[in-house]
Amino acid sequence: MNLENHTSLVKQIAADLGFAGVGISNAERLDEAALRLEKWLNQNHHGKMGWMANHFEKRVDPTKLVPGAKSVVSLMYNYHTEVTQKKDAPKVASYAYGRDYHKVLKKKLVCFLDRIREEIGDVDGRCFVDSAPVMEREWAQRGGLGWLGKNTLLLNKDKGSYYFLAELIIDLELIADHPVTDHCGTCTACIDACPTEAISPQGYLLDASKCISYLTIELKENIPEEFSDQLEDWVFGCDICQDVCPWNRFAKQHDEPDFEPRSAFLEMDRGDWYEMTDDIFHEVFQGTPLKRAKFAGIKKNLSAMRE
Repeated sequence: MNLENHTSLVKQIAADLGFAGVGISNAERLDEAALRLEKWLNQNHHGKMGWMANHFEKRVDPTKLVPGAKSVVSLMYNYHTEVTQKKDAPKVASYAYGRDYHKVLKKKLVCFLDRIREEIGDVDGRCFVDSAPVMEREWAQRGGLGWLGKNTLLLNKDKGSYYFLAELIIDLELIADHPVTDHCGTCTACIDACPTEAISPQGYLLDASKCISYLTIELKENIPEEFSDQLEDWVFGCDICQDVCPWNRFAKQHDEPDFEPRSAFLEMDRGDWYEMTDDIFHEVFQGTPLKRAKFAGIKKNLSAMRE
């Protein structure tokens, strides 16, 4: 098979497995992104996420993760849902409504690699789902899946931003795609809507230490009092900058059964959340991303909210 056939095959497998988009980049060091990352870290915008500074070279150079790597295959998987929680309930980011995406997508990526090997032969590589030092948004941008918006998320002109990103880094040469242009224009919706001012006034820079998602998931300590009246009832994650983004008017309902929320979760009102016991937490949220915060973390976040 030639280069074009290999590339077409990879894209067809992605479609067969339900990925909403696939973009290919040459596996090479991200020199410009490395400079931005270094500056971001030096400004302590990563907060208490010390792991962001670890394995720096692996993070910016895919050949350090997969020796001999030639291509980075970036993938998008839709999680957008029209389903909502009860109006008065503490809010959960929509990506966490269903089964933990790490498990769902990792299974698909393993199948993806197996299919490539079945069709092409001995291909070495690894698959990644937000669990290793991979700059997934940079690679997705390089592969033409969208641009990095003012909220620093990957935005797609036709599909919005409610997508998980995943990657295959493989030693198979493929035809690289081209980046797309920025379409944020003069819009400042995400900047204006962020209650903690985590997005810089000019956009394209996020102080993660102020982000509600960081405060309610990554921060293991008590949420600083200065933010307690700015959480806007988010108890796990935050969707504000996505909800206000004009490009998400094109977002469509996902079709992944594993991402469907449990009725017990949707039926919880404000009182149920505050009265929740450890046993109920495990019963309702077993296998979902909320398990990462643990019961103690959710109770901590609930306590930080001012009535």
